[in-house]
Amino acid sequence: MTAFDTDTELLPRVLRPYKAHCKYLRSAVVTVENGRVSAACEFSIGESCYIDDTGHLNAVEVNISYNQMMYYVVAKSVKEGLLPEFSSWTLEDYWRHQLPDILIARFGGSFRRPINARAFSGGFEIHTVDRRTPGGGDPLIIADTSYRYWDAAGGRCDGEVKLAFVNAFDGVAVGAS
Repeated sequence: MTAFDTDTELLPRVLRPYKAHCKYLRSAVVTVENGRVSAACEFSIGESCYIDDTGHLNAVEVNISYNQMMYYVVAKSVKEGLLPEFSSWTLEDYWRHQLPDILIARFGGSFRRPINARAFSGGFEIHTVDRRTPGGGDPLIIADTSYRYWDAAGGRCDGEVKLAFVNAFDGVAVGAS
């Protein structure tokens, strides 16, 4: 297993598109084991960005936290060459694609027990990454991922997310290593 501690230069760059009060991801240790990329993360949400305090992590914050975790893991994977499907990408390619071209195709989740949004942990895993050319159209990358969140009091939430990286090869030398 190979582990990469929080990249203190990369993390703020990944979170740059977020409003200051919506930067929830505090740290992320990315690991690679048997070709599978995952991360262990720490989060803190001082106050909700859109609603009065509910007293627990809610679905909107779960999604925002997932996005931040996923964006960081993909950026770190590109930087370190962890996923062959992104071997032709540079970090500049990643920054260009981060917001417009990384889409959530399907998002599912289950809340098991309320989670304290002020301090909670998260896990992220990429299960499969495939390059596809649907119906002879433009090639894209599909990734099946999962996440889970928990806190010190036994709170728990988990789910699965399918990602689509569209325009994944625009301006990128396809087949380059």
